[in-house]
Amino acid sequence: MARRAKNLNFTLVQAYAEQVPVLHTLIGDVVDSRSIHDRAAFQDHLATVLDEVGAVLRPAQPLEPTVGDELQGAFTTVADAVLASLLVRLALLPTYDVRCGLGHGEVTVHGRRRPLLQDGPGWWTARDALDVLGRPRRAAQRTWFVGPDQGRVNAFLLTRDALVDRLGPRGRRLLAAAVTGASQVEIAATEGISRSAVSQQFARGVGALRDAHQSFAADDTGRADETETDDEEGGPA
Repeated sequence: MARRAKNLNFTLVQAYAEQVPVLHTLIGDVVDSRSIHDRAAFQDHLATVLDEVGAVLRPAQPLEPTVGDELQGAFTTVADAVLASLLVRLALLPTYDVRCGLGHGEVTVHGRRRPLLQDGPGWWTARDALDVLGRPRRAAQRTWFVGPDQGRVNAFLLTRDALVDRLGPRGRRLLAAAVTGASQVEIAATEGISRSAVSQQFARGVGALRDAHQSFAADDTGRADETETDDEEGGPA
């Protein structure tokens, strides 16, 4: 009976863990949304953007609009959450802009309504990050993270967003293509420009931003592998 009770308890704990996943969350807030005149057109455009970004990244929870000109989604890695914040912003600029608060923690979903009714530390930390961006001294910044190793992540985000702000419309389009895997040859064909023109844009910052995202993702994968090894061995040596 004791063994059976122990097994039952383990099953309940396992089921609860499966229902309360630990995710990297994103809450976005459209900048100066009250000045948008054609709100129906904007909401249609936003929904299309989120669907397109979701098709590229396959989030753990879909990117979708929520109330108050906000959006949300959740990812299994901080690298995907960081990339999602970039892709959404690139797709909305220059007509619109968005601030993204990124968080980390358990996420609890209540019911099956859409958008999802949910809470938990994952969303609380993302909201905390968005609140940081609402402070006057952070008014020009667009992305912030609250979670493990946030100093490293925010150093990356601050630098990335500052460089994105220096890109023109073509540079932003090229960056969106580059960080989703398009080669310079493919980008040139899509844009209808020469390979030399693409190379010039890469030299002006597009290439550095693409490489930075690739390096960030690789570092994130390496840290995750180290954590899994520590867990398997019973903790760090």
